[in-house]
Amino acid sequence: MKFLAARRRSPLFAPSLLAIALVAVGGAYAAISSAQTAQAADAGQVAIDEGNKLYLTGCSSCHGMQAEGSANGPTLIGVGAASVHFQVATGRMPLAAPGAQAVAKEPQYSADETAQLAAYVASLAPGPAIPTAEQLDYEDADIAEGGVLFRVNCAQCHQAAGQGGALTYGKYAPSLMEATPQQMYEAMVSGPQSMPVFSNGTLPVEEKKAIIAYVSELQVAPNPGGLSLGRVGPVTEGLFLWTAVFAALIGAAVWIGIKAR
Repeated sequence: MKFLAARRRSPLFAPSLLAIALVAVGGAYAAISSAQTAQAADAGQVAIDEGNKLYLTGCSSCHGMQAEGSANGPTLIGVGAASVHFQVATGRMPLAAPGAQAVAKEPQYSADETAQLAAYVASLAPGPAIPTAEQLDYEDADIAEGGVLFRVNCAQCHQAAGQGGALTYGKYAPSLMEATPQQMYEAMVSGPQSMPVFSNGTLPVEEKKAIIAYVSELQVAPNPGGLSLGRVGPVTEGLFLWTAVFAALIGAAVWIGIKAR
């Protein structure tokens, strides 16, 4: 006891005790962190392995055994997880039959299986990743700016109100009225079908959020004129008006003719 009491009075006792405590805490944290990292790596490898099995079963006949592509499908090397998630989660892939364009339908894979396929393809080469919750948070985005960006970059194909439109050779730009924020973001970074790729260098994340906010507003916006008429612009609205006016005039002429008899 006298020995310990003497050591406590030493000016080096407190710093030594603090150093020992710091080393112990640091060592414990490093051990826990290493274990968590190893677990995450194991989980990621399991997802890749499961995705590889799913790929070989359902995708390799068109995209090749090593995702190198074939006459029936393009290479998937470098397309990234975002492209796979968009195509598979919307049911566009796998294709039921060759056509001008893959059609959205009920997905054939579960959410977990879709994530595994995306993990496998992402492991082949770098590519656009699935967006994070932060990248999809458009709550504070500028809707007005998003409208401007949408009309400049998207409206020529998807139409000003996001209703979609026809393209060449049987292709089309789909309506955005049912698109989720994740689907819109993944489409912008991966460029599915005839759509160009809008990388973060071309369209920064904040501008992507603004576009998503604008389209989300279109999805819930009421029709100020009552009937939407497809929201395809003044041509349809003018045609409807002329049809209604001529129908009324013809009806009036018939009524006058009957009365004249």
